[in-house]
Formats: sequence, structure tokens, C-alpha cells
Amino acid sequence: MSNVGETMALAVCSDKNMGSGITIWDPKTGETLLHIPTCASPSYGLISLRNEFLVASQTRKEGSVGGGSMFVWSLSKPQSPLRSYPLEPIGPLASTKDGVYLAGGAHSGNIHLWEVGSGKLLKLWSGHHKPIKFILFSWDDSFLITGSADGMICVWSMISLLDVELVGTAQPMLYCLIEHKSPLTGLITMSGYSMSMIISSSLDGSLKFWDLMSGMIRGTQGHLEGITEIVLHPTEQFLFSGTVDGKIFASRLEFGLDNCITIKESQLFASTGHKGAITALAFSQMDLVSASEDCTVCIWDIDSQRIIQKLDHKKGRITNLVAFPRSSLLISTSNRKRVLKQFDKYPQPANLSTSTIPLFPSSRPLGENPNLVGFTSASSLNQQIFDMKTEGTSAAIQMKVDTRLQSRMWASRMTKQVMEMNNHLQSQLLDMMQTRLFPKKRKDQRDRVARTREKHPLSFN
Repeated sequence: MSNVGETMALAVCSDKNMGSGITIWDPKTGETLLHIPTCASPSYGLISLRNEFLVASQTRKEGSVGGGSMFVWSLSKPQSPLRSYPLEPIGPLASTKDGVYLAGGAHSGNIHLWEVGSGKLLKLWSGHHKPIKFILFSWDDSFLITGSADGMICVWSMISLLDVELVGTAQPMLYCLIEHKSPLTGLITMSGYSMSMIISSSLDGSLKFWDLMSGMIRGTQGHLEGITEIVLHPTEQFLFSGTVDGKIFASRLEFGLDNCITIKESQLFASTGHKGAITALAFSQMDLVSASEDCTVCIWDIDSQRIIQKLDHKKGRITNLVAFPRSSLLISTSNRKRVLKQFDKYPQPANLSTSTIPLFPSSRPLGENPNLVGFTSASSLNQQIFDMKTEGTSAAIQMKVDTRLQSRMWASRMTKQVMEMNNHLQSQLLDMMQTRLFPKKRKDQRDRVARTREKHPLSFN
């Protein structure tokens, strides 16, 4: 989460041509800050990892055979991407907020879960019968949520997924949601003030609000136009929906009795910014960012409902919008042109240079144990360090130190995360019990929150 007032950068990419790469803009001025070549990523396949790296799954050419590929770039260093090659093409990606775990969904319906520090594939299991279109973690990283092309939504407990005793192609699922009759077009989570929620959208124009803990529907909303994208306002008081005809709607959300969500009011936010279907929505601080089939990006001022910047992406329709702090780039104005040239001139080798310190280790041949398939093992990493020592590179020392630190930090984070997950689950259970035993007390709490929001409303005018 970035600080209020912090200058942001906006990364965009298409899924059509590997040569189009990733363009990073200043959303306020429209200036191109950076161009990273060689990337074509499907929808939700580009993410920012800890605001330090960009990770992108790559679109496989139609008719091609073989596995998939994922590229990782450091935002602060102009260097060749680290490349990894999963067993199959990966579509959407998601990472935990601390960047410890990375999850990916495949066209086959399989779900992959990696440990970022070591690059190890922790789990690989069949989660859906249709291609996975969405994958995300809950706001507190306790749950993994997946959505497929047939409208099915599945929720998985991270505690169960991280249990090393549970191996194989099947993993215990908390529950499955199958209310949507048309393909999913949006899947997001919100923390809420009393319970966590899942919001889903479909091409039939429906919006559904689900209780994350129980899977019960807490609200529905219908649009005449088919919804193609959704995004929450940072305050979680408004939901923005993009449609097939290029319009954007804004809906005010309000918690009602029994933690149900109602659409207090819904209005047309933008009708003239785009000439094609909305393909991506995001927020850069408090400004809404929208992309369309017409290959344009609009940055909107929420209060005035006006476009403050319009950008053309001549390399194809945009499938991904990712906002991150501009300070992550660590590029001064005087060095920007030189860095751009460095990125454009970098060779794209099949394997990484041994002087590169990896976020993920590079791939290795497949083994017999499917849970060990993924990237380089610890022994391979130690061998790489030994080879670098023999060559006398300074990177070897740094790599050895980083490896030891990562092992200690990983153990500490694992202990802390499991404790936090348990505390969260206990608090949710206590909250549910309290709601049933003392409904009047919970209603009074909701009324107080509602009065507070009325005193400080958000305005579109």
C-alpha cells in the first residue's frame, strides 16, 4: 500500500505481441518513464511484487506446444529479466502482500503456488474444470480465491495449502460458488468493517457480494450492459464497473442488516472516454485509471468526473494496468534516456547470466516428485554460488549472504503468518458468534459507522 500523496507510476502491457513489451508512464504528465521489451501478458498476468519487481506470465502463441514462461524484472536495475518455465502456460498471477508466496492459474484449471524466496513450487493441484481467469489472495492473505471461465469461484485456506503433509493433485477446498451463469469478468475482495467480502461480476451484467467466511450471498446488483471489469475505490465505499460499450458506472456501497451489502446509489460515471469495451480498471492513488479495446488509457479525477490525462497505446489493446510508487524505479531525469537505451539493447538470453542474483532461481529438469517441480533447488543454488566463487565474482558473496538471510527470514515469516492466520480465524468465529448472540449490539455498531460515513461522504460532483 502506497502512502497518500506519493507520486505513482503506471505499468501497462498487451497480450498480442511479445515485441510490444511493458510501458511505464507517469499518470499525471503522460511521460514515458521506462520501456521494457519482450512481454505479452494475458489479463491479470502482470503484477507488482513488493513494489520492487514486475512479474508477468507470458501468452503462448496459438498452436504452439510445450510449457509456459514467466518473466521477472527488477524495477530499480536495468537488467535482463529472470525467466522461469513452468510445466504449462500460466494466466493470472497474484502474490501475498509481503511477497512471500506467488500463485498462478493455468488454462487447464490447475493452480500453482510458489515460494518466492527459493523459487520452489510448493503445491500444484487441479482446482477447476475450465481455464482459470482470476486468482487473488484475501486482504489478510489467509485465503486464496480462484475463478474460472464457467463462472465458478473457489476459496482455499492458506493454512491447509502450506501444510507439507497434504500432497498430491487434490487439495481441501473451503467451498465453491456457482451462482454466475455467464463467464466471470471480475473478482476482488474487500475487508469491510465487520467481515471480509468477495465481489464478483459477470458478462450478463450481474454483481454479487459474498461473505468470505461462509460463502453466503450478501447482496446482488444488475446492470443492463455486460460488465467487463470492476475495481474498488481505495476507501471501499464505491465500486466502479466498466462495460462492453466503454461506459463506467460508480456504485455507492452500504452495509445493511445482517452484514448485507446494498447499492445505495448507482450512477453513470463516464460515457465518452472510450470507444470500445473496458479491458482494465485500476486506481493510482485516488485517481481512476481505465483502459479500453480502443487502445487508449484514461486517468480520471473522481470528484470532477473529468479526464486529466489520456494516453495512446499504439502497440495493442491493454490487458494489464499496474500502479506502483514511482520511487521504486530509482531513476533520475538525467539518467532516464540512458536507462531506456540499456533496457532496449539488453540481449534476451535463454538462460540468465551467472552474475545475476535471482529473485527466482532458473528452471531445472523435471523430477519424479511433482511437488519439487519448479525452479532451481537449494543444492543447485549452492552449486551456482560455488561456480561464481571460482570465477571470483563479487556477486557470489552477496548471493551467499542473501541465501542465509532468506532462510532465516522465511522461517520467521512463516511462524508469524501462521499465528496471524489463526488469530484472524478465531476473531472471525468470535465475531460470527457475537453477531448471532447479540444482534442489537452489532446493529448499533453498524449504525455508528453509517453515521460516520454520512458526516464524511465522497462526492462525484
